[in-house]
Amino acid sequence: MVLTNSSYKNPKNMKNIPKNIRKIIALARKESRDILQNKIYILVVFVQIFIIMGAVGLVVVAAVASDPALMDQSGITSALTIGLPEDLKESSLVEYLEEERITLKYYKTTEDAKPFLGDELVAIIDLSDTGKVVVQIDNSNVFYPVTSTKINNAVNNYNTEKTLKKAGFNESQVKVIQNPVNFRIVKINQDKEAPLILDNAYFVELIYGFIIPFILLLPFFLASNIVTDSVVGEKERKTFEVLLMTPMSSYMVIIGKSLPILVFSLIQSLVWMGFLNLLKVPIYNPVLLGLVLFFMGLGFIGLGIFISMLVDSTKEANSAITLLLVFATFILFVPLFVKSDIFQGVFNFIPTVLMVKLASSPTIKPEMMLYVIPTLIISLIIFLVTVRSFKHERAIRL
Repeated sequence: MVLTNSSYKNPKNMKNIPKNIRKIIALARKESRDILQNKIYILVVFVQIFIIMGAVGLVVVAAVASDPALMDQSGITSALTIGLPEDLKESSLVEYLEEERITLKYYKTTEDAKPFLGDELVAIIDLSDTGKVVVQIDNSNVFYPVTSTKINNAVNNYNTEKTLKKAGFNESQVKVIQNPVNFRIVKINQDKEAPLILDNAYFVELIYGFIIPFILLLPFFLASNIVTDSVVGEKERKTFEVLLMTPMSSYMVIIGKSLPILVFSLIQSLVWMGFLNLLKVPIYNPVLLGLVLFFMGLGFIGLGIFISMLVDSTKEANSAITLLLVFATFILFVPLFVKSDIFQGVFNFIPTVLMVKLASSPTIKPEMMLYVIPTLIISLIIFLVTVRSFKHERAIRL
């Protein structure tokens, strides 16, 4: 579609709007139609829903697999089977293993159990001639960490019991020593408790420390590709020169090109915030998060348009934007996994680190507003450089 002077005229509902703004709106409408008619873009939008569900699901599975208490609650530990020789049936070691909610299966000897290790059995336990516990465990099993923890707990209790009984303590005294205090958790301020899908430290750290920034930035990664294809597509269709000749300044063209995809991407991110809340992953401070995402999106889209000025084919543009996104991903996400007191002051200004702090806490510290400033400045610089590049391209072609 080529813009003409008649495209700007809409006397019924736009006659009171300044002429320059009407031109930007006309170009933005044209870009919006192109985006909404892009079936691949619409498909990828829906695919993001499955990415979100899959990412949250994987984190839930990882958290459960690494937490013995959660595995007990879900009943998974009953599926973990340990082989023992029949002569241990009356041993107190068996009692401690049963307390760990692990299924026990008996064989005449450990040699009879070995063929099933790694298949039906996750571990085999026996006592040596000296009375020491011997454990053979399948460390390739996905539940190896939990199985190892539970076996260690049982073995430690068994060894403690043996030591105490040798020292002359009776059965009741041994139980008191092994369980000196019974804690009862009393929850307060339950009305303020967030309905988190999983009460697990590993889950909280991974979901807020990586998954949420990744999910909220997905639409903007896609946006940079879309806007690049839009500009390069104009070149390939030989309509780019027509766009340059329209009675619009370079600023107006850039705004008209970038505004629709920026708004669409921001709407998607806000929808994903609501979707995560439905999945019982509460997102705090959505307004400030939206502000951070807006400026980040402006930067990504500006870079996409800038790359479009440098290349003349979609293939070159896709290769360049892919390399750029890989570099941006490294810069944005590596600080989330690095714990360094030396660089923490710098990391605080990385937008993804700021997103983590905003999304995970209802309390906003005043210094957080300062952390937004570098993102704002960099985005505006990218926008200005993009406009300058567009002016240069315009001068050359015209």
